[in-house]
Amino acid sequence: MIKNRSTSLAVIIFVYFLAAFCGLFTYNYLTDIYSFSYQLSLFLADLLATIVVFIFSLIFRNASVYDPYWSVQPPVILGLALAKVDADNPLLGCLLFAAVLFWALRLTANWIYNFESFEYQDWRYVMLKEKTGKFYPFVNLMGIHMFPTCVVYLCVLPAVTAIAEKAAFQPLCLLFVILSLLSAVFQGLADIQMHRFRASGAGGFIRTGLWKHGRHPNYACEILMWWGIGLASVAALGWQRFYLLAGALVNTLMFLSISIPMADKRQSRKPGFAEYKKETRMLF
Repeated sequence: MIKNRSTSLAVIIFVYFLAAFCGLFTYNYLTDIYSFSYQLSLFLADLLATIVVFIFSLIFRNASVYDPYWSVQPPVILGLALAKVDADNPLLGCLLFAAVLFWALRLTANWIYNFESFEYQDWRYVMLKEKTGKFYPFVNLMGIHMFPTCVVYLCVLPAVTAIAEKAAFQPLCLLFVILSLLSAVFQGLADIQMHRFRASGAGGFIRTGLWKHGRHPNYACEILMWWGIGLASVAALGWQRFYLLAGALVNTLMFLSISIPMADKRQSRKPGFAEYKKETRMLF
């Protein structure tokens, strides 16, 4: 077990460069040799990169090796899509990529800020390991690694499709891109407020700033981020492509049915949670 924070970060960076290399090689191989569609090639390459990260999570006995994948994956996929398309009017693609890149850099920076070393593992993974016992390796692969990868791929797919099909920029697209950018800004603000609250040692529940209006403003902004990207892309492609919003919908359902209930259950151990929950909305 690597206990040094800097060394642990260096190892994580190596793992992700290796995963990106394997994914890029797979994408080029499938498109150039077998002429797979860009959607299928990207998806399979994404799955292979996830498997690479999963292998290292087994080596280090820590599923949190996967944690930054959530924010690293989308800009890599969109950047690859932009590089492969010779668009006559790149405005929409550049706006979508800029919004996703800003979100990714901020979220990854927050992960780095919280990262301690390989000694730390997300409490949710520890809980799943305790509950699932001998089935944990399967839960680790499918639930902790593959499921989030598929969700984020579906979230970014509308933007990939808009770029690959050279969709024309529409004025309404700008409104939805701004929604995504503002969501990332407010998500960052919520994280900063939480960091300060924890550093103060006040204990209890945070009831200031964005957290005054909702128990999970960071999750609310994450949900809005991908609705903005999805709606901007569909507005350009045509509303008959509404099915591409499935990723934003699945992402929303994941937070509502899994992430938020797990977080609330953990918070319920604190005295006064019932009153806090009654007085504070879930998201907004």
